[in-house]
Amino acid sequence: MYANAEIGRRSLRVFIAPGLLGCVFGALALGYSIQPDKVDRQKIFYGTPEKFEKPAEVDYEQVVRTTPEYQEIQKKNVERGSGRYWILLSRASEHAIRAICKVGDETEHDLIAAAGYLGSLDPPIPAEDITQIVVESLKQENKKKPST
Repeated sequence: MYANAEIGRRSLRVFIAPGLLGCVFGALALGYSIQPDKVDRQKIFYGTPEKFEKPAEVDYEQVVRTTPEYQEIQKKNVERGSGRYWILLSRASEHAIRAICKVGDETEHDLIAAAGYLGSLDPPIPAEDITQIVVESLKQENKKKPST
């Protein structure tokens, strides 16, 4: 009688353990999504908010400040609000977004959003901060370009 009870418990463990693991990994494989009414496209730089598995976040302003265009504004004391200022700032912004997308293409991250955005959602979505990866990518790109 005891032998049959022990076999029954083992059998139960054999069936329950894989079932629980399947549920856990199944939930992870489904990934994340942002409800359509919560999507802020201005804060999503790469990927689609409808379905993603490995989200990341980036400090956009820090990336912009790393671009050569923004550095030119600082070095040459371009007057804030002038035409030259807005042109350079626009180019810096475009350059930052290209750098973010390049890192998205080169890594496993399938959604990159502004820092704090994913964490502010309900429920919050955990995301890796890849700001330094993007900044380093920009710095490497700048080293490869010849000075004009």
